[in-house]
Amino acid sequence: MLRKLFQAFRPPQNASLPDPDAELALGALLVRIAQSDRDYQLEEISLIDRILARLYGHNAIEAAKVRATCEKLHAAAPQTDTFARLIRETTGLEERLAALDALWEVVLADNLEHEGEIRIVADACKAMGLSGKDNDRARDKARQKLTDQLAAQENG
Repeated sequence: MLRKLFQAFRPPQNASLPDPDAELALGALLVRIAQSDRDYQLEEISLIDRILARLYGHNAIEAAKVRATCEKLHAAAPQTDTFARLIRETTGLEERLAALDALWEVVLADNLEHEGEIRIVADACKAMGLSGKDNDRARDKARQKLTDQLAAQENG
């Protein structure tokens, strides 16, 4: 009887999550970075949606649904390097470099670089088979993009 009482208060079991592909793996890494500072902001959520839309041709609703799935994958998640290895094994160099750029965009979304975020990107970079120079270029590219966006907001 006590068991039935406890089961009544447990949340229902969710349907099983899909096996991640490169898109879901990248999305889960983006969510992991955004949540690593324990301050998952609307700006970061919106940025993840825009990145998924840009890289995979989704409309806004499709991108939000993919991100929601990625949030669940992250919560049930394997290690960062598991997601990154999946990206390495299923995509070419250009896609991996684009993934690294996207990771840095999310790191810099709040204009701060938190140590936990940097560590996740470094681990992902290594597991994706990319170099330190690739990582530095992606960081610089994301910083420049952020600077350009801020300048456009001030001028526009």
